[in-house]
Amino acid sequence: MEPVEIEAKTLIQKSATPSNDYVINPYTGCVFGCSYCFASFAGRQFGRSVKEWGDYLYVKKNAADLARKELARMPEHKRRGTMLLSSVTDPYQGHETKYRLTRGILRELKTVEYPGLVRILTKSPVVTRDIDLLTSLPRAEVGMTVTTADDEVSRWLEVRAPLASRRLRTLTALREAGIPTFAFVGPLLPHFATRPELLDHLFGQLVKAGVTEVFMEHINLKRYIRERMDQVLADEPDEVREAYVQARTKEHRERLDAIVADLLAEHGLRLRFDEVVHHDDNDALRQRLAGSA
Repeated sequence: MEPVEIEAKTLIQKSATPSNDYVINPYTGCVFGCSYCFASFAGRQFGRSVKEWGDYLYVKKNAADLARKELARMPEHKRRGTMLLSSVTDPYQGHETKYRLTRGILRELKTVEYPGLVRILTKSPVVTRDIDLLTSLPRAEVGMTVTTADDEVSRWLEVRAPLASRRLRTLTALREAGIPTFAFVGPLLPHFATRPELLDHLFGQLVKAGVTEVFMEHINLKRYIRERMDQVLADEPDEVREAYVQARTKEHRERLDAIVADLLAEHGLRLRFDEVVHHDDNDALRQRLAGSA
C-alpha cells in the first residue's frame, strides 16, 4: 500500500472529544487497521469505505507549514487549550519515520513555547524518537493505547499495530525519560466481563510499566463498526461472539464498570474522568467537565 501525498488546507481543528480543545491529525487513515476503530469513517472525504480501513493513507505533506501559520494566527488566550495528536489517526504509525510530520508539528509547538497541554495518543513505540521534543515542551503527556496484555489478542483485533508487549515497554521508556504518561484502555474489550482475570493481568502489567492513571472507554459498536467486527468474529467460538452482542447493552456496561472499579482499587490506579466513558455519553461528559473547570 503506497500512501498518497496531499496538500491540506487546514490542520488545527476544534476538538469534539472531551478534555481536548484542539486536535491535529497529520494523516487521514491509519495503516494499523484496528478492527474496532471508530475512526474507520475518516476516509469518506476521499471516497473510501469503512471496509477499506487500514488499506489507505493520505499524508498531509504540508502539515508542519500549516502548524506554523495557524499557531502564528492563534490568539494568546487560545494557546492555553489542550492540543491532541491525534483523534482519527495514529500520529506515529510507521510512515511517520519517513514523513516526520508529527515531529515537524511538535517542533513548531516548541518554537512558540505552546503553553497549553500537548497530548499524544498512540499505539506506536516510534513516539520515543521524539522524547527530546516532548521533554522540551512546557507541558506534554503521552497516552499509549493498550487494550490487552495478550499479544495474540492484540494481533487478532489490532491487525498491524505494534504488539501490546512493545507498547508496555514504550510506556516504561517514556516514564524513565520523565514524560507524564497514561494508558488508554479503549475499547474495554467485552470478554473482560466473563474473564476479569485478564483485565486484572492487564492492570498489573500497566502498573509494572509505571502507569498510575488510565483512561477507559466502552467499545463503540455502531452499525458501521459492527460491519467490520462481524468479519473478525465470524470464526470465533459462540461465547466470544455472544460477548460482543451483549456489549451493546446497559447491563453489560454496568457489569464491566463494577469489575473495573474493584480492580482499579486493587491495583491503585486512578481512572481519568472518574468513569468508564461510553461513546454515546460524550456530550454529558463534556458538559460535566466544563462545569468543573
